Amino acid sequence: MFTGLIEEIGTMEKAVNEGKSMKLTLRAKKVLEDIKIGDSISTNGVCLTVASFSNNIFTVDVMPETMRKTNLGKLKNGSLVNLERALRASDRLGGHIVSGHIDGTGIIKEYKDEDNATWVTVETKNELIKYIIPKGSVAIDGTSLTVVDTTDSCFRVSLIPITKEETILLKKKVGDEVNLECDIVGKYIERFLTFKDDNKDANKIDMKFLMDNGFL
Repeated sequence: MFTGLIEEIGTMEKAVNEGKSMKLTLRAKKVLEDIKIGDSISTNGVCLTVASFSNNIFTVDVMPETMRKTNLGKLKNGSLVNLERALRASDRLGGHIVSGHIDGTGIIKEYKDEDNATWVTVETKNELIKYIIPKGSVAIDGTSLTVVDTTDSCFRVSLIPITKEETILLKKKVGDEVNLECDIVGKYIERFLTFKDDNKDANKIDMKFLMDNGFL
């Protein structure tokens, strides 16, 4: 679990294709200060498990499903990535609850400056836009952001100076792909409301059940 508050910008050192999967080697500093093999590090919003590390380098394995759902397969040597260690129970939750499980990707359509802020417009599929609501939360490449407004195919966020300086979002270009994770609460609510339980009637407690069993 993560907060979406990026701790540092790392650098891709090497990407090795292994069929439909990859092994990535990344350079970092802060996120490796107390790391252990098996720990989780959010890389552009993707929860990845540390397979090995030494000095300022760590490696992770990326499975085929992650390759299909995220932009990690487009990283090249020298690419910059957002990094965040997993949340500790004692930490302040300054962003929002981010699982590191990417729902899909979006495309940056526009940047627009306004005083100290920068507006970013992102286009994504209908299957994701339904979970993105004004004043709700979304993680873009692992960065926790507040949604300002939406259309049928796009949403906008506004970046403050510290977000512009300490994440990779403004280092991308119009047309670049970004990883998106929608607010987990909305997805759970939808699942609860739409799930069909074939045994629902068998476990139903109503007035008839209470009467038949001597409670009334």
